[in-house]
Amino acid sequence: MKAAWQRLTPRQKSYTLAAGIALVSLGAGYGLATLGQEPGGNSGGGKAAAESGCEQVAYWYDPMKPDQHFDKPGKSPFMDMQLVAKCTGGDAASAGGVSIDPTLVQNFGVRTAQAEIGVLEPETNVTGTLAYNARQVSIVQPRASGFVQRTYGLAPDDIIRQGTPLVDLLIPEWGGAQREYLAVAATGDEALTRAARERMRLLGMPDGVISSVARSGSPRSTITITAPSSGAVTMLGVRSGMSVSAGQTLAEITGLNPIWLEAAVPEILAGDVHVGQPLSATLTAFPGEKFAGRITAILPSAQAQSRTLTVRAELRNPDLRLRPGMFAQVSLSPARREAVLIPSEAVIRTGERALVMLAQRGGGYRPAEIRIGREANGRTEVLAGLAPGEKVITSGQFLLDSEASLAGLDVRGIDVAPAGASGGDTKQAPRQGPKEYSANGTIEKITARSVTLRHGPVEALGWPAMTMTFAARGPTQLRGLKPGDTVSFRFVQEDKSPRITAITKTNNR
Repeated sequence: MKAAWQRLTPRQKSYTLAAGIALVSLGAGYGLATLGQEPGGNSGGGKAAAESGCEQVAYWYDPMKPDQHFDKPGKSPFMDMQLVAKCTGGDAASAGGVSIDPTLVQNFGVRTAQAEIGVLEPETNVTGTLAYNARQVSIVQPRASGFVQRTYGLAPDDIIRQGTPLVDLLIPEWGGAQREYLAVAATGDEALTRAARERMRLLGMPDGVISSVARSGSPRSTITITAPSSGAVTMLGVRSGMSVSAGQTLAEITGLNPIWLEAAVPEILAGDVHVGQPLSATLTAFPGEKFAGRITAILPSAQAQSRTLTVRAELRNPDLRLRPGMFAQVSLSPARREAVLIPSEAVIRTGERALVMLAQRGGGYRPAEIRIGREANGRTEVLAGLAPGEKVITSGQFLLDSEASLAGLDVRGIDVAPAGASGGDTKQAPRQGPKEYSANGTIEKITARSVTLRHGPVEALGWPAMTMTFAARGPTQLRGLKPGDTVSFRFVQEDKSPRITAITKTNNR
């Protein structure tokens, strides 16, 4: 063999080496091709399909590019990962869902959460401004014409207390009537004395002045007019030396306790506010301090430019720290209501509707349309389309939604949601009745169907002491009670107004 090789020319040696290399390459390729085949000539696709958990594989795909389909398993041409099998048939498909490779589900961290009945209490934050309490306005007017003898150095916007002197008036016609009364009283004629006393009263003389004249026996034609209530002097129309006529407005005094808070609520939230609803306010002047109140009125017109409604509340202001014009951040707490709640991350918003991916009992997944309501604290209220106990996908739902779209699955409509739990393994807690609260107070007013109480603070609800109206079952529940009675009562908080469940008189009247 060696001698034969030596007799070959260089060109013949080159041709021989090239032929040998070609034969080796051909043998290696045949060996690799037959290595992946099963007995009987089948390729390794059947083995790969069995390992994927599918009874039958429709196609293979890259999860990052699910719209590209491949006939055989292998490595993705797009990403450094193996192709995934798309299963056909099985329980998930027969139930109208889509099945995903369990390994892929685990790799993508698909998580589920159970829809449950709960109470969502989102807070709405709006802006507001403090204002004068227009329900506590006092008008100061003289009852007779006279002359200003003295003023007490007051100016507009001064804050005064009840009984503060405003002006001294000299009223000449009072002097003649008082002297006539004293002369008649000296005669001892009771009928004439009563007539003279009545004449002084008709001239606008207060009973205190008449009694003072009767005791002292001397006329008193100068009177000091004092503030009838506490508050701010919002108008002052009296100066030294001027003359005034009967009924002329000398001053206006507006109360500051309680003070008004007027908040601008967006028009879209108009259905979530109602009279009696609690709120809290924070002010820049008092950081870290909250002021509680309740809505007393919703103004009838909306602001055309800002599309907001003005709601009015009252805040307690006993030390008069709160001043009109102060800016406030207002938190509105809507009425408590039970609803089906799911994590907000489970909701897929398409722009036209809201969807969730449901985890079915057979191991598949199916899209379902829902109608959502309010959202707060990471949870969303489901108004329709989902039943308590159903399981929704909270992580990886966009991958499942893409698979469902590729498979051409129909979305479950809102009107075909089951009435009870379909996927939960836990029992729903029985629904409890509304929670009762207790307080003590004094009856201000009673009607056939309601009672107005001036009650103390209710710490469980964050209510300060206030006066408000509670609904009652009827006259029988309020029998034996009257205004002025001190009572202990229990109530429940309802959408329209709080309702008395029990009321007992505690005083001895």
